[in-house]
Amino acid sequence: MKVYFLKDVPGVARAGEIKDVAEGYARNYLLPRKLAVAATEAVIDQARARQAAEARRAAREAEELRELAGRLDGLTVTVAVRAGKEGRLYGSVTAADIAEAISARVGRPVDRRRVELEAPIRKTGEYQVVVRLSRDLAPRVNVVVTGQEG
Repeated sequence: MKVYFLKDVPGVARAGEIKDVAEGYARNYLLPRKLAVAATEAVIDQARARQAAEARRAAREAEELRELAGRLDGLTVTVAVRAGKEGRLYGSVTAADIAEAISARVGRPVDRRRVELEAPIRKTGEYQVVVRLSRDLAPRVNVVVTGQEG
């Protein structure tokens, strides 16, 4: 019996796949648990339409990320923090602070988890930080940490 899988079934199929399975397995296990539905022409057409829409969405998202990477590469952002006389900060500059500064500069939110920072920045100066947008997009952003007397 041909079925369209609604959810992942370990060792059998992933969600969105159409497979031929034993009739008893489909009727007694997959269908009652709503893991799959019988693969009729209408279901197959809906699945193809859903896959095409997902592919368009993924392509649009990838294009937006490439455009954002182009805007971020080589960008310089300034973070002003209270600091002592020798340039030591009264705290630190974290990935969240850098993401907030980048977001304010480009006008688009950047998730703090995308900012790769080995350790929080504790001194004033210039630093290069990688923003990992996807597996193959990782623009470098220059971060200038300036101290404010306080």
